[in-house]
Amino acid sequence: MYAITGATGHVGGAAARELLARGERVRAVVRDPAAAKTWIDAGAETSVADLGDRAALAEAFRGCRAAFVMLPTDPAADDAAHRALVGSIAGAVRDSGVPHVVMLSSLGAELAEGTGPVRWLHHLENALRQTGVLLTAVRSGHFQEKAEAVLNAARGAGVYPVFGDSADTSVPMIATRDVGRVAAEALLTPPARSEVVDLDSPSYTERQVAGELAAVLGRPLQVVTVPREQWIPSMVEAGLPPQLARELAEMYDAVERGLLRPAGDRRVACPTGIGETLRRLV
Repeated sequence: MYAITGATGHVGGAAARELLARGERVRAVVRDPAAAKTWIDAGAETSVADLGDRAALAEAFRGCRAAFVMLPTDPAADDAAHRALVGSIAGAVRDSGVPHVVMLSSLGAELAEGTGPVRWLHHLENALRQTGVLLTAVRSGHFQEKAEAVLNAARGAGVYPVFGDSADTSVPMIATRDVGRVAAEALLTPPARSEVVDLDSPSYTERQVAGELAAVLGRPLQVVTVPREQWIPSMVEAGLPPQLARELAEMYDAVERGLLRPAGDRRVACPTGIGETLRRLV
C-alpha cells in the first residue's frame, strides 16, 4: 500500500494513477470527503486528512510501504503557518512509522533563504530527515502547467505576462505528469539510503512558451515583460494576497539570479514537451 497526499492535484494525481496502472494498492489522502469517490471509483482506498492534522495524517500513512508527501503553498497562510504544516507532516511521518517517504521538492531547496516559497521545502526536507525516515526528495524545476495562471489574460486580452527581466532567458520547465511518474517509480524502488533526485527537463524561454500557447489558442499573443518594481503590485492587482505576492517575487528574483539549479545526488530525465502540456491544459 502506498499513501499519496495531494491526490487531487497534478503531481499527486499522476503518481496515484501511475501506481494503480501498475496494479499497486493506493491510499489516496484527500482533505475533502467529496473528492474520495473519484479515487474509490478508480480502485484506490481513501483517507480523509488535512495536512495540518498530524494524528489523521499519521493514521493515513500507518501500515503503508511508503508515502508521497508535498507541501502546498497556501495563498492565505504566512511563514509561520507553512512552518506549522512542515511540523505536522514530519510529525505524522514519525508517528506512523512509515519506512520510506518520497517528497515533492524543488530545485534550490538546499538554500535556507532567498528563494521565496522554496525555502519551506528546504525546511520540510530537513524536518523529514530528522525523523530518521528513508527520504527520496524529488526536486523539480518550474511546472509547465504554470501557464494556467496566464490563460485568462491570454484568452481575454491576448497578453502573455512575464515576471522576469527578459522573456528570452531559457529555463527548465517540467510536465507534472513526468514528475508524478518519477515519484511513483521512487515509491516502488526505495534507495539504499536517503537521496535527492534532480529532474532534468526541456528548457524554454517565456517567449517560446507564449508562441506555443498562441498556436494552441489560435490567436496571436503579445509578450509583456512586467518591470521588476511592478511585480508585487501587478500580482496584488490580479488578486493575490500581498504576502504571497512578496514570496513569489522573491522566487522570481531567485530564478533571475540562477539560484534554482541542480544540486542533488542524481538526475532523472523528464521528456514531455511544452506543446503537449499546453494542448492538454487548453
